[in-house]
Amino acid sequence: ATEAGLVRVAFEAQGHDAALEDLARAVSPRVIRAPARLDEVRRELDQYFAGRRRQFDLPLDRRLSRGFRGRVQALLPAIPFGRTCSYGELAALAGSPRAVRAVGSACATNPLPIVVPCHRVRRSDGSLGGYAGGLDAKRALLALEGGP
Repeated sequence: ATEAGLVRVAFEAQGHDAALEDLARAVSPRVIRAPARLDEVRRELDQYFAGRRRQFDLPLDRRLSRGFRGRVQALLPAIPFGRTCSYGELAALAGSPRAVRAVGSACATNPLPIVVPCHRVRRSDGSLGGYAGGLDAKRALLALEGGP
């Protein structure tokens, strides 16, 4: 987290040190580890995984989400808890109905997975597509939300 808000969420499989190194390059080489900034994040994530939270109310630092990717990622929280949409539907919502692959790329590079719910996006045939945390994580998140 930065002073502006949560800037990055990483899965264990992505490696804590690698995520911090990437963040230092993208944001600042002097990334400050400030655990107190993460207290509210931890509380809301705990509530989500306990089934007591359907959306996040955290301040977000979206500096890692720019251009078309940023537009797509800004739309993700509008996908309701327990529901999914296709990459094509999301491309149309972003104003570029033919940019399905670019939407997939925007989801794959989402710096705030779970909080900005890219796990709710599927292929048009209903299959899962990819996920930065792995397909098992995507299945688990969708099951937690009671979705398809």
